[in-house]
Amino acid sequence: MTTTVYKVTGMTCGHCESAVTSELSTIAGVTSVAAVAATGLVTVTAGGELDDEAVRAAVDEAGYELVGRA
Repeated sequence: MTTTVYKVTGMTCGHCESAVTSELSTIAGVTSVAAVAATGLVTVTAGGELDDEAVRAAVDEAGYELVGRA
């Protein structure tokens, strides 16, 4: 298991957190996602190493911007 924390901009509320969580949960191997709008931090746990580009694409699809790993 690997846990990675990402910085995401644009999240302002619970709906934002849900949108990001929903998109990131579709990535193969992801077992949990915790998005916190107040800090802009998203913690992703997966069964193996995460592909940062897949994470970026999922965050983009949700309508937000991935800054990078926190």
